[in-house]
Amino acid sequence: MFDLVYNTIFFASYSNFYGLGNITLGLFDVILAYIVTIIVSILVALVLKVPLLPSKPYRYSFDVSAIYPTPIIAIGILSIFLVLNYTFMYNGIVLAVVIGILSALFVKYLFDFVFPKPLDADEGEDM
Repeated sequence: MFDLVYNTIFFASYSNFYGLGNITLGLFDVILAYIVTIIVSILVALVLKVPLLPSKPYRYSFDVSAIYPTPIIAIGILSIFLVLNYTFMYNGIVLAVVIGILSALFVKYLFDFVFPKPLDADEGEDM
């Protein structure tokens, strides 16, 4: 789990099936892309009026927020693109910004449809 950055660099340099053997990502490039994705996803989520933190109690809350799951989804999608050796332009920075924006839009508008909230124990099943 902690070798995500190193595995990303290994697979990005190992699977150059496009003939781009001289183009490689460094450790700094991957970490910078992750940081940009996290910052952009949180900022866009806040612009879209997603709350910064979920409602209390935090432990049992299924509300979406700008802190969780927005950057987690963005990091996961960016990792998939980096492992597949697709970095687009500027060593993945432009891709990181686009993924950050799209993940914030996904959390704001589609997250509840894809991952519905569980039913309350008091309500029971819908009839």
